[in-house]
Amino acid sequence: MYKIVSRLRGPHVGLASESRGLVELHGASCQTSAFKCPHPDIPEMPHCDFKPVEYKDMSKEQMMAIRRKNCHPMTMKVTYYKKPVYIHQGYMQWLWDVDGKRYLDLFAGVATVSVGHCHPKVTAAAEKQLRRLWHTTNIYVYPSLHEYCEKLVSLFPDPLKVVYLTNSGSEANDLAMLMARLHTGNYDIINLRGSYHGGSPQTMALTSNSAYKYPVASGLGCTNTMCPDVFRGPWGGNHCRDSPVQTIRDCGCAKGHCMANDQYIEQLKETLVTSVPSRIAAFFGEPIQGVGGAVQYPRNYLKEAYKLVRERGGVCIADEVQTGFGRTGSHFWGFQGHDVIPDMVTMAKGIANGYPMGAVVTTPEIAASFAKGVHFNTFGGNPVACAIASSVLDTIEEDGTQQISNDVGNHLLTELAKLREKYEIIGDVRGKGLQIGVEMVKDKASRAPLPPEAMGEIFEDTKEMGVLIGKGGLYGQTFRIKPPMCITTEDADYFLAVFNKAIQNFMDRR
Repeated sequence: MYKIVSRLRGPHVGLASESRGLVELHGASCQTSAFKCPHPDIPEMPHCDFKPVEYKDMSKEQMMAIRRKNCHPMTMKVTYYKKPVYIHQGYMQWLWDVDGKRYLDLFAGVATVSVGHCHPKVTAAAEKQLRRLWHTTNIYVYPSLHEYCEKLVSLFPDPLKVVYLTNSGSEANDLAMLMARLHTGNYDIINLRGSYHGGSPQTMALTSNSAYKYPVASGLGCTNTMCPDVFRGPWGGNHCRDSPVQTIRDCGCAKGHCMANDQYIEQLKETLVTSVPSRIAAFFGEPIQGVGGAVQYPRNYLKEAYKLVRERGGVCIADEVQTGFGRTGSHFWGFQGHDVIPDMVTMAKGIANGYPMGAVVTTPEIAASFAKGVHFNTFGGNPVACAIASSVLDTIEEDGTQQISNDVGNHLLTELAKLREKYEIIGDVRGKGLQIGVEMVKDKASRAPLPPEAMGEIFEDTKEMGVLIGKGGLYGQTFRIKPPMCITTEDADYFLAVFNKAIQNFMDRR
């Protein structure tokens, strides 16, 4: 069993005095709160010096009645748990429900809360800007927009130095599609199977997962190619990917050579000669697939894919909506781990710690092609969004967030790999930093996905013990672990103990 070795550590320790002022502003006070786990063989939940305000708003029954009657029916479909979680307040890596129960949040609102819920520094920046200027548009010149753009592009290699600010990842990807087609004069775009690039009518064609598609014509001109998934795909071995943990598949490749990579590149070549014109507009790829289940590719796949695409007149677009801002640990941007420089980078989610925002960063040459017409976004570059996003960049640097992602992520990956050896139903553990996937299977030999009902049992049990995680993959067979990047090793060990117990409970019921 995993041992808890300390009470409180991490980037937020030094924020106690600053956070206390902000907490008092909202009528709360700092004092110890603990979750007493009903399972005696699970350690006590790590300590937290924050107490949420008492919940006094509408009842659970009222909320669900409104959700059923007045909210879009999709909100009922994505409620996630049989017993919904009614969230009331958040602080750093913690969430509280309306009954006062505390949860360790390892999903971060779908990899969106980057530096921590209501991080004191980011909250202070938002408050300051709200008192000065809520909104104006970028037809005027105001400091927060220009300060942020300069700060953001300083984190990119040349020639990625031009920013377009949007309100979401779908919008950023939609814009990148348009820019690629205008710049190249070509139309067809290639993406990877299992990818998720948004839910707008245009980006829906880039999203290669039937659960997110509707039976209507949308986003024509997109062709998917085989995802180089070295666990579930037809080819793969135990030296393929850039991760502390490799697959359990055998590998007979010579040192420095990857047969699986060669085979997946051949599939891309076949797509290029059979399914698209000789000249294409773009290739879209996530450095690590997010909704697809933290799928990783062979080390050199993107480098070789980019070369093939550019030979055919296309530009290469890295979707960093989930992998950006230090989440992969080893690098600030996921594409850097593949030793490539894209022509465009799209981002959202962690860019503003949950405040609605997105961006496209590209080259001056591509930007010039786009300037042939007029593109205007009322809310893109909103003063509050820019102030928050700027504070997020400062906080990542000041709190050592990328290093935390690397260290705690590596710890989680190596310990989860031990659980993979222990349980037949854990087929694969993969990822980098705090972008982690645990793929569940019926058995390791077949690699057949664990059925949804079984996944649900483990998922619900984990929640009941106080930990929130996500699900993904084409069959919903992968647990997604993408927490706020302020978690500690102590938090990770608590999750490992809970996850181990949830799987053991499931196995005992079989």
